[in-house]
Amino acid sequence: MTCTTILDAATACAHISDPDWVFVDCRFVMRDPGRGFKDYLESHIQGALYADLDKDLSGPVVPGRTGRHPLPEEESIAAVFGRLGIGPGMQVIAYDESTGAMAAARLWWLLKWAGHEAAAVLDGGLNAWTAAGLPVRSGPESRRPGGFVAAFRPDLAVDTASVRAVMKDPGWAVLDARGADRYRGENETIDPVAGHIPGAVSAAYATALGPDGLFKPAAEIARQLDSVTGGRGPERTIVYCGSGVTAAHVVLASAYAGRGMPRLYAGSWSQWITDGGRPVAR
Repeated sequence: MTCTTILDAATACAHISDPDWVFVDCRFVMRDPGRGFKDYLESHIQGALYADLDKDLSGPVVPGRTGRHPLPEEESIAAVFGRLGIGPGMQVIAYDESTGAMAAARLWWLLKWAGHEAAAVLDGGLNAWTAAGLPVRSGPESRRPGGFVAAFRPDLAVDTASVRAVMKDPGWAVLDARGADRYRGENETIDPVAGHIPGAVSAAYATALGPDGLFKPAAEIARQLDSVTGGRGPERTIVYCGSGVTAAHVVLASAYAGRGMPRLYAGSWSQWITDGGRPVAR
């Protein structure tokens, strides 16, 4: 079987000893960057390796030029995937604390960007796994390095210039994946400038999830996305957030709902505001 969007815990657990399945723990806490790895060492899905959002899944931050989590260089992320034991055709299952967290979707998107289709996110994350009483263990894990083969898809990402060129074009939809309060320019506690890209529509990533932290039915998510995109296709839809991480969750939700993969503005709001000449709406 090949899983390409999300997968439930019970089905994933049936493959926990399959050498062609790779489980990756992506837990990360913005305000305490070292906590994710500490939590991983304390308890994680049996056999899972750890990927750090800052160190593994992002490139170097350049003040005044990049956002808070720029895309890694192609060679760098391909090396990370190889270190994680990912080879051609292997099934990757990424997880964090819950589906509503952010870094697992980032890993999923990076794999798609690198041309690796057999990648999915664990629905409900580690919370769903432990609630089902499935096996965990502590301490570090090791895995034989994989011969990752990349075939990058530059069409999945857009840069700042591309966003500015279409931000008020009625033929395009620009979605803001942050919470509605940050979209409105209220309660901004992370970035130095509050507001959103002019013309963007609020599409908070958490709206794809139910109260239990699991994805809503695909048809319901598709209806939600249709309402904010006006029915525009993924090739004419751009998603951004604060730093390009939770926006990947919206891309994942769209793919799961059968609507394809919208374009990711990886630099997102934190890159947009590095130039005071770019317009801001509130």
